Amino acid sequence: MEKVRVSKILSEQGICSRREADAFIERGWVRVDGKVATLGTKVFPYQEVTLDKQALARQAQQATIILNKPVGYVSSQPEKGYKAAVSLITPDRQFDRAHNKFDPNHLKGLATAGRLDIESQGLLVLTQDGRIAKQLIGEDSDVEKEYIVRVEGKTSSNGLKLLNHGLSLDGQPLREAEVEWINDDQLRFILWEGRKRQIRRMCEMVGLKVVGLKRVRMGNVTLADLPQGQWRYLKPFERFL
Repeated sequence: MEKVRVSKILSEQGICSRREADAFIERGWVRVDGKVATLGTKVFPYQEVTLDKQALARQAQQATIILNKPVGYVSSQPEKGYKAAVSLITPDRQFDRAHNKFDPNHLKGLATAGRLDIESQGLLVLTQDGRIAKQLIGEDSDVEKEYIVRVEGKTSSNGLKLLNHGLSLDGQPLREAEVEWINDDQLRFILWEGRKRQIRRMCEMVGLKVVGLKRVRMGNVTLADLPQGQWRYLKPFERFL
């Protein structure tokens, strides 16, 4: 049995991200079998790795934000001619102030967990919490992502079947999806992965062109009545899984 870095153990156990683990270790907030860990420390998987109360308190202060992203905004870094979605996280755009008031500190280290392309809209999660980011976009994520997709064109008789299972992108088979017609020009997609422009490319492969794409749910968290261009904090009782 080989030893692995403490930061990797903490990440694999879903306790925090590797970056957070290294920051906690630098502050002396991580212990292995009761002893303070140092950067680069390696341990056996069966050893007990714990966070001190200071680290737990720091995690409790981390913000997670739900944004109804409009078309025309990029999910992460701004691009020429387009603003980043994070630019919409301002006090005047906060929708629900019942649980938290806007704090500028919550913009520090805020990362997108599950991108939407420029032409897409809907539920976008931005978080300071590495545990939530891993839960939503980690390789082994089981969080459902639901989309309402408006399309043009006609597909073959087995087009819907292929959208559910049987397509590949970039030489890799896609995980099984749940896709159904809502009406003559709208589909509901439920995915458990997020390849680049996945839905648009899937539709193209069966003869359909996406003309509107909106994410309405990630796990147990829904867009609900959040107005376009506005945001709210994840509520204390809300969980993606």
